[in-house]
Amino acid sequence: MNRRLLLAAGLVLPGLALPGVALAQTPPSEEEVRLHTDWPWLARYRDANVADAALPAQRRRCVFIGDSITQGWKDARPSFFEVNGFIGRGIGGQTTPQMLLRFTPDVVALEPAAVHILAGTNDIAGNTGPFDPVATRNNLSAMVALAKAAGIRVILGAITPAATYPWKPALHPDVEIPRLNAWIRALAAEQGCVFADYTTVMDDGRAGMKPGLAYDQVHPTQDGYAVMEPVALAAVKAALG
Repeated sequence: MNRRLLLAAGLVLPGLALPGVALAQTPPSEEEVRLHTDWPWLARYRDANVADAALPAQRRRCVFIGDSITQGWKDARPSFFEVNGFIGRGIGGQTTPQMLLRFTPDVVALEPAAVHILAGTNDIAGNTGPFDPVATRNNLSAMVALAKAAGIRVILGAITPAATYPWKPALHPDVEIPRLNAWIRALAAEQGCVFADYTTVMDDGRAGMKPGLAYDQVHPTQDGYAVMEPVALAAVKAALG
């Protein structure tokens, strides 16, 4: 009896293992590969950095580094960047530790006159781990230090309003964003940076976006970017004198 059971098990178990073998052979996604091989996504702008570093200084006056807010800005309104000599270095979903790791190749190496840093909302959203305000502040401070050491003027942007993250409704960006923005404003004053106050033109008075300025309560629409642009231009002008 026991021998028969063992023989049966020997026939059945290999069959049970086959789905596991097939699963193990499934190629990992591009995102999973990058998570293990290029977490800050240094390769994202590698070729563009080579080309942009060769541009005349007036065509790389200010680099905008950030997350999807910045990436979407460049994608939606490329003429704003081209006409003003701005370079976009936003990557959707990124957090401040990832931006800090790519700050040298994506900003410093381009030798711009100024940098516009708009970052922090994905830290609050927990994209690369639970939100740690101290770590986020340290990362922002480190980016400022790198820029100043390279003689680059710094513009710190207020994180754009979000009453909620629809994909993470348990979080409270309506509380955390104003709190972090207050600290960013103080950092700008302390370090002699320019503070680009997007809150004033976008906030609905309840820590959310004014109607029509975001398509998902977080990411700006064309109208949203349109109200941000005068603020950005004034900030760059103030930074460059």
